[in-house]
Amino acid sequence: MIKIAVYGKGGIGKSTTVSNMAAALAERGLKVMQIGCDPKADSTAGLHGGAAIPTVLDLMREKGRDVSLDEMTVAGYGGVVCVEAGGPAPGRGCAGRGIIAALDLLKAKGAYEVYQPDVIFYDVLGDVVCGGFAMPMHKGYADAVFIVTSGENMAIHAAANIAMAVESFKGRGYARLGGLILNRRSVKNEEEKVRELAGDIHSAVVGTLDRSDIVSQAEELGKTVVEAFPDSPMAGQYRALADAVLAAAKG
Repeated sequence: MIKIAVYGKGGIGKSTTVSNMAAALAERGLKVMQIGCDPKADSTAGLHGGAAIPTVLDLMREKGRDVSLDEMTVAGYGGVVCVEAGGPAPGRGCAGRGIIAALDLLKAKGAYEVYQPDVIFYDVLGDVVCGGFAMPMHKGYADAVFIVTSGENMAIHAAANIAMAVESFKGRGYARLGGLILNRRSVKNEEEKVRELAGDIHSAVVGTLDRSDIVSQAEELGKTVVEAFPDSPMAGQYRALADAVLAAAKG
């Protein structure tokens, strides 16, 4: 079982990237589980028609810890097991602590033993790497962390902060940094900027994605590009990225 945490600035295309990688690996016959660790609870939307699904925290608020795995999971495209951690009620509680509670409950209910995934993706909001949002970096959860970024200054700044967090945990039972994923936004000298960042953090760019209108077209259909436009060049890029990330995660 390979466990991969994907971080990045909000709005950078992280969830779209993760969902397409999950779909691509599921197509290859791998058992995949995707856990959304963002209060917006929309990480897995493209894998199950765009509809909202019950979040672990919503279920816990309703039933305490008396929640079944069937209630917490939804089967998505290619059999991907979809989970949304969720967040606190608006204006109440801490989203980071919510992630901890959700992941702890999944582990306590034996989710990984029951579903036996070959690959687990944790899709994590990366603007703030506090204790809760750093939870998937723990070795017990993720083996490797990948950061989605563009050449935009704020995205690079967020990526550098996430990389610093991973480095600070080094040797303390946490996941290692697997590399950067460049999601192009047509910024001047974009590839050079991201490769410079990779050098600064002693890592590498493991894959790149072009900016394409086909991504938003697939999202409007409530699907991933891999499902909606399987023969498109963009679907090919997601498949290549999934293979590269999986290989880098294995080390």
